[in-house]
Amino acid sequence: MFFTVLERSLSLAQHNFGTLLRTGWAYILILVALNFAIGGSLMPESGFKTVSYMTEPVAAADEGALRALAAIANLLVGFSIAIAYVRRILIDARDFPVAFGARNIRVILNQIVLTLIGALSLIPLVIVSLLLAAVTAGIGLLLLFLAPFIALMVVQRFSVVLPASAVGDPLTLRESWRATSGFGWAMAFAALVMSLLAGFLVGIWAVVLGVSDGLMPASVLWQQIRSAVFPMGTMLILVWAFASLHATFYGLIRERFAAQLGLRQEDLSKAEAQKEAARERARKALAGAQRMNRR
Repeated sequence: MFFTVLERSLSLAQHNFGTLLRTGWAYILILVALNFAIGGSLMPESGFKTVSYMTEPVAAADEGALRALAAIANLLVGFSIAIAYVRRILIDARDFPVAFGARNIRVILNQIVLTLIGALSLIPLVIVSLLLAAVTAGIGLLLLFLAPFIALMVVQRFSVVLPASAVGDPLTLRESWRATSGFGWAMAFAALVMSLLAGFLVGIWAVVLGVSDGLMPASVLWQQIRSAVFPMGTMLILVWAFASLHATFYGLIRERFAAQLGLRQEDLSKAEAQKEAARERARKALAGAQRMNRR
């Protein structure tokens, strides 16, 4: 199951990168324009020393606040891309190129709840591991090392509410937990691998943009473009990895529901067949009684 979940997540992501671009092209333009405008306002006279305004050292409090607002804006647009992407994959929805409404708010609120669940599940694990470390250092340190992975597993079992909210499925946190029974560690393993993959791709993206100075003529305009496309590309990579992952999770539990429904349908068919046989026997008995009465 570990490798099945991971293989299906990677396969879904690999075969749907074009879908991500087709569904998110308008949001991509918004990301570029947004980051170009903010990067231009934060660009020093000597130019950026790193790949983007997002990676520059914070020189002043107001600059840090503006960068924080830019990060929030990038996340909001990223959620919109993820929702459009998941809806296209799961239900073949063809929404307006740019949309923001109650669906987006539900997904964002669910993500906030999941973040809180992860933090709240990590705190007691760290406390218990530290207490165990005071008694037996080996077990305590092992639990401390595994605590983030355990918290990740907990979050992933609840995380199916994200794609469910995107497609209008009223799946609750409790139902998500029950539906992912037996999948938890495989989901956590897949999430860990996809996180590492996303981090690696973001690093490659930064290196490519970093060496572009040697390929492009030095200019202020190119620095602004490079500064804008780095957060845009980073957001696309994160959406591509994690939206594909959660779409896979949702597909797996729906397959499980379908299998369970198939079993119930089979039982129902057997029951109907038994009822029909009983009715036939009753008709035959009634016909026999009527013939005896005529005699």
